[in-house]
Amino acid sequence: MSKINPKKKLKSLLLLAMLTLSATVGAQDIGFSQFYANPLYLNPAFAGSAVAPRISLTYRSQWPGLVSAFTTVSASYDQYFPDLHGGLGFIILTDRQGDHGALSTSMAGAMYSFRFQVGRDIYVSAALQASLVLNHLNWNEYLRFPDQIDQIMGFAYPTGAQKPDKVSQWSADFNAGLLVSGSQWYAGLAAAHLTQPNQAFYSDDPVPMKFTVHAGGLINVAEESRRQSSLGLGSPIISPNLVYQFQNGFNYFNYGLYLDWQPFLVGVWFRHGIENPDAFIFQLGFQHDYFKVGYSYDVTVSKLANATAGAHELTLGILLPVPEQKKKVKAIRCPSF
Repeated sequence: MSKINPKKKLKSLLLLAMLTLSATVGAQDIGFSQFYANPLYLNPAFAGSAVAPRISLTYRSQWPGLVSAFTTVSASYDQYFPDLHGGLGFIILTDRQGDHGALSTSMAGAMYSFRFQVGRDIYVSAALQASLVLNHLNWNEYLRFPDQIDQIMGFAYPTGAQKPDKVSQWSADFNAGLLVSGSQWYAGLAAAHLTQPNQAFYSDDPVPMKFTVHAGGLINVAEESRRQSSLGLGSPIISPNLVYQFQNGFNYFNYGLYLDWQPFLVGVWFRHGIENPDAFIFQLGFQHDYFKVGYSYDVTVSKLANATAGAHELTLGILLPVPEQKKKVKAIRCPSF
């Protein structure tokens, strides 16, 4: 038999490290690059912010150079209901880590966002979200450990690793969010894992709370508002943005700038921690009538750059017609991606 591929050994060691982190320490939440294409995940207070029924779909492949170490799919629906003075939202998400999804997380959540006006063109939305989370460890089929490796024969030995008593862990989770918006600006605060549920397989280890602060604005480059040009393009709008996230002692700063020139959108972001840079994010989007599609690629600039192959993210959004209303409600203006 041929000698084991060193890359496969490295991938096994990396997978073991991911499993160890998931089982013994507070893991970090999934991160998306197109923040506003997945608004309910960013902040539950965005539920109903578009007023019209909205469907958002996201697919993310992070670090595909490591056998798709992280693959995430999410889908959400939200709509504003005048009788409730706010919006209802629903989100489902599944995340697979390791080869063939050795470690997977699934989540289903529902949220309500109450909206009220505090000044001319200034609105506040406050939201609560309840979710059910399932963590599953595919122990028998896809897990490989370093003590199974023979330098010549490959994975030839049984492992001495101890199987947990339960390979599926259910938990309830709760989030909250606040959103303040004007005609040309928006800012929000979200807190996730308020009750810090246990999601570990081997011991009691609460999920650390995550805090998100985000803010941005819309700047019309042309004097006219959104009148189409002779080329069929809308007036260009520049949108600077900031998203800051803190969880379990880790700080993530995201600085972004969009150019929205309907039907096209381009954007660039930079993400880094307190000391270490992480990635540049480049985005392209297309919007037409009731749908939009976006693509982003994370160019890793950290020490993992040569091994991970960055991250790909594809989004699809559908905005359905607004139902008839007795009193017109304004949508909150923010970037589409």
